[in-house]
Amino acid sequence: MYRFLASTRWVGWLALVCVFAAACWGLGNWQMNRLDQARAANAVVEQNYDADPLAYAQASGLFDSLPPQDEWTPVRLTGEYLAEDTVVVRNRPLGGRPGYEVLVPFRTQGGDVVVVDRGWLPIGNEQAGRPDAIPAPPAGTVEAVVRVRPYEPRLERGAPEGQVASIEREALESRLGYAVAPGAYGVLASESPAADAMPAPLEKPQLDEGNHLSYSLQWFAFGVLGFVALVWAARQQARINREDREAAAEAEAAGVEVVHSAYRPPRRRPTRRRDGAPTDEELEDAYLDSLEGGRRTPR
Repeated sequence: MYRFLASTRWVGWLALVCVFAAACWGLGNWQMNRLDQARAANAVVEQNYDADPLAYAQASGLFDSLPPQDEWTPVRLTGEYLAEDTVVVRNRPLGGRPGYEVLVPFRTQGGDVVVVDRGWLPIGNEQAGRPDAIPAPPAGTVEAVVRVRPYEPRLERGAPEGQVASIEREALESRLGYAVAPGAYGVLASESPAADAMPAPLEKPQLDEGNHLSYSLQWFAFGVLGFVALVWAARQQARINREDREAAAEAEAAGVEVVHSAYRPPRRRPTRRRDGAPTDEELEDAYLDSLEGGRRTPR
């Protein structure tokens, strides 16, 4: 019944379905890996964001090379802001509103310079492409708590004087003219004494796993459905083959060999009388076939 599955055509269909299923399996695993990454990033935020701040002497290595599991760790800095070297980062939306982020170098008491992101400013109304005013950081000795973040990738686009396109170390050093902490910068959490005016604080990262799990299950389902479709097609082909065999057997039992004419559909299936003599219908069909050039020949 299913011997046709050994034909080249059906073996080819099976190979194609196997390739499709393998691709779906790979894409499903890729989505599962992305889900694992999202969960790991959420776990880092949950573990570090609200932890007690570390002293800079204890955590200074994080600013040289920041391991992924230590992102968002609060660190306490003591020193002074270099307010004259303030830099603005452009194209930084917050809550759906376009704006900027304010970066100010912070020199610690040990002489190291850490870039501190002090917060967000909206687009200005007085001059296009710049905030209306940049609040000054507190002067003198300041104790600031910052959360450690890795530098961002370099963007191949320019920026106006006093601005940068991303928080990227080389671009900042080129703008400032001196070296800063090589591995990370800090997002301001609090400072003492506080400034009279402050940029808006940046939002806490949202803990979201995304749609990776549902996408993964969809890809796995597609891979299974490929085999389901192949089985369905094989059963349909087997049914068609069975019906063809049954029709041929009925025609043979009736004693008539049916050869379809190219110009008309085959006539109704004849029946023989019990004595074996041709019926009136058979005689009529044979006569009409001889006139029309058909090839229905009674045995």
